[in-house]
Amino acid sequence: MKRPTILALAAALLGQVAAASAGEITLFAHDNFRGEEVTVRDGTRNLRDAGFNDRASSMIVHSGVWEICADKDFGGYCAVFERGEYPNLRNFNNSISSARQVERGNHGFRDRDHDGRDDRQERREMRDMREMREEQRERRGGFDRPDPIELFEHARFEGRRASFQGETRSMRGADFNDRASSMVIFEGQWQLCEHDNFGGRCQVYGPGRYDNLGNMNDQVSSLRRIR
Repeated sequence: MKRPTILALAAALLGQVAAASAGEITLFAHDNFRGEEVTVRDGTRNLRDAGFNDRASSMIVHSGVWEICADKDFGGYCAVFERGEYPNLRNFNNSISSARQVERGNHGFRDRDHDGRDDRQERREMRDMREMREEQRERRGGFDRPDPIELFEHARFEGRRASFQGETRSMRGADFNDRASSMVIFEGQWQLCEHDNFGGRCQVYGPGRYDNLGNMNDQVSSLRRIR
């Protein structure tokens, strides 16, 4: 008679452990937790299945530690978010395609400024940005102020490059239409659009290094600074 009781207790304890370790996040279509929403509990390789691909602008991590990625199958630009409320997803605004729970501590994640990104990765990116900005300044003769945004023909900042100071209604004049695959934004908030004159699908990006533009890869035809 004791054996079934012990098994039942063990099963109950395992259930409690599983419930405690299960993660849950809610994504919202607009910033400040407004608009349509979808809750993810088991992770998803493609938010298109939930009708929420590239739609999230804010998020609440109810439990667990989550990796959020710009492309499906956890590809492209990714970052880890711990439990908390994120009223603005910054670099992930309207560009989340997959999400999964990760084990706390296994990723070596540190986020003292609570922006959802690994502090050590941010420092590496800042160092690389300074080096790239100095390189840009040298290409311009060392006198002019470097351009605030630079696009690259291939992923990981390879291939031809083109930099811009401000609003560009068509990339054709720079012979860079539908060519950009990676990007560095040194300052400001920039809107990139798939058609001339800011038409079609558009996405907003803040300062940072983007080694893969995800669903905007080879689709940028116009851009402008909005902040």
